[in-house]
Amino acid sequence: MTIAAFKNLHQRQQAEHLAQHGHALAERTEDSFELHLFAVETYYAEVWRSRGDEAILFIHVFERASGLTDYLPLISISNYQ
Repeated sequence: MTIAAFKNLHQRQQAEHLAQHGHALAERTEDSFELHLFAVETYYAEVWRSRGDEAILFIHVFERASGLTDYLPLISISNYQ
């Protein structure tokens, strides 16, 4: 699925697509939010939730590697060797 097609899905459908086709890369917190990063085909999806809440606030989708900067200290490539 292209990034444009993903963006056109309802948030519930985006979450389902991530659960089925996304690869979880990292998690981090920012202020009172929990963020979960997924790789999906040629793009990344960042799922935002309030800390301790299961409901998704929004899903931020991006293609540029510069969006990964905050996650780089959290990702270990040794898990993939």
